[in-house]
Amino acid sequence: MTDKPSTTLPATVEKIIKSPHPCEPEKAQIAVEGADDLYRELRIENILTKENGDKVRLKQGAEVEVTIEAESEATTAKTDDKTLHPSAK
Repeated sequence: MTDKPSTTLPATVEKIIKSPHPCEPEKAQIAVEGADDLYRELRIENILTKENGDKVRLKQGAEVEVTIEAESEATTAKTDDKTLHPSAK
C-alpha cells in the first residue's frame, strides 16, 4: 500500500477498440462512475501486467477500478465546501 493521497472509483470497460494498424495497440474504453458526463471515458492501451509478469487484456463489460494518486506535495487540505462556494447552502 502506498502513503500517497488517493481515490479509487468504480468503472466499466465499455468497449474494446481494435487497432487500425498492426503497429498500434488495441485500446480499452473505460467509463468511470462518478465522473462528469463529458469526462467519464478513458481510453488506454489494453495491456495489463499480472503479479507474475504475464500480460493480459481487459474484456468488454469487465468491472474495474480507476485509482488516482498524487504525491503529498501535489495536494492541499480540503476545506469546508461552504467556504469554497458561499452560494451553496
